[in-house]
Amino acid sequence: MSKITKEQYEFALARIEELLPIVKDDTPTNDRNAIELTMVSDVVINYEKEHFPISKPSVADLIGMSLEEEGMTQKQLAQEIGVSPSRINDYVTGRAEPTLRIARLLCRVLKITPAEMLGV
Repeated sequence: MSKITKEQYEFALARIEELLPIVKDDTPTNDRNAIELTMVSDVVINYEKEHFPISKPSVADLIGMSLEEEGMTQKQLAQEIGVSPSRINDYVTGRAEPTLRIARLLCRVLKITPAEMLGV
């Protein structure tokens, strides 16, 4: 596929806005508007992957987001894995990286995959 220009990207975004109200969940996948929506969406996705890459979250970000998702406080996490609340705060703020043993516990308690923790 050739390089997508900014103009093509902007056209695709505008066309998506026009097609979204037309293409519903029950629209057949072989409907011409549904096909066009898929095609212009692919243009936007490919452009954004190249120009607005999303970096992997840091260990600190992962822990912070997972605490929120689990509805858990730093203090509760500290008690759960046997470290001080200030140590958890060090992990959440990025002042410290967890040891392998603590990382394993964080993965289990916060339901973080080891691959995510390792940034893979």
